[in-house]
Amino acid sequence: MQSKDQNAEGFARQLPLSAGSGTEGALIADNTASDDRIVVLYDHGAPPPEITISQTAGQIQTVLANGVAVAVIARSGRPRLTAQDVVLVERFVSDR
Repeated sequence: MQSKDQNAEGFARQLPLSAGSGTEGALIADNTASDDRIVVLYDHGAPPPEITISQTAGQIQTVLANGVAVAVIARSGRPRLTAQDVVLVERFVSDR
């Protein structure tokens, strides 16, 4: 018999995580709120993306950046995520 975490992870693996333009997301089977951080990178000079959290099914939530899925989180027994749980980091690229 599968645990709640295994069921949630199996369902989450079936969800699409690609915007079709090279952007790919991540599946996070579980995170511990006090230990882990969810980080979304965005390009230097671009406006920070709007982060929203969608309740997908049961304990599965999808993190969206400007409406594009960037992560699916399976959190059995953990508090639900909010946009404030996501850290935005501006990515700098050198011109080498």
